Amino acid sequence: MNFVFDLDGTLCFQGLPLSHPITEALHSLEEAGHRVIFASARPIRDLLPVLPETFQHHLLIGGNGSLVSWCGEIVYSTPFSPSDVIYMQKLIQQMDATYLVDGLWNYSYTGPASHPILKNLDPLQSAKNVSLAEHDAIIKVLILSATSMADFSEALCEIDVVSHSHGEEQVLDISPKGIHKRHALHIMGITTEGYVAFGNDANDIEMFKGAVHSVMIGSHVDLAAYADEQIPFDGLLEEQLVAKLRELSLRFSAKNGLPTYL
Repeated sequence: MNFVFDLDGTLCFQGLPLSHPITEALHSLEEAGHRVIFASARPIRDLLPVLPETFQHHLLIGGNGSLVSWCGEIVYSTPFSPSDVIYMQKLIQQMDATYLVDGLWNYSYTGPASHPILKNLDPLQSAKNVSLAEHDAIIKVLILSATSMADFSEALCEIDVVSHSHGEEQVLDISPKGIHKRHALHIMGITTEGYVAFGNDANDIEMFKGAVHSVMIGSHVDLAAYADEQIPFDGLLEEQLVAKLRELSLRFSAKNGLPTYL
């Protein structure tokens, strides 16, 4: 069976890499014949530092589905259309917005030097902070501040994008319309085979909709409607997560097979 995992708030916390117990539990899944896939809002560039080297050549979905890496190479990307980029640039200027914009690898950042998002931004220093005009393609936009975040969000209804508001971080997460983690799984042939999904936020809803079984970490009112079960976000989270992986490894036998392109 395919096991698909969101990262931040699901498998790793406070920007730290996967812990040893969770890493070992994922290895045990693979030893039992299952396949481990990671699907994150992070671009591939920022997804790699939280993964042990043994997982870095796995199927990795980044940018909420706008990027896919396989065997260490980006094999699929869906950027914003040029017209949508121009529209968002005008909004940014009109609403005096600060942002983190991701291209295929490099990024553009205009927020304050103290913003907590910088903790997870390019920790390996493998990319450059470039101007918007220097990107060949833009795959993800995070609005960090604006004169009115509500007005900015409402104005996005005029173009073909999808946005999620992350309340705790107080940012607006924007991706091309129709692009989500489930879409990327479908592109890579996973949807037809079935998968078990783990996630914690609104950007996991579409992935949960297509899963044969879904596990929500913590509590999110919108995601809860699509979750088959929940693991509470408490002091025993890691132990419960490891136990759940062991349980589901047995429940979903690997007899279902692995993708034909492996």
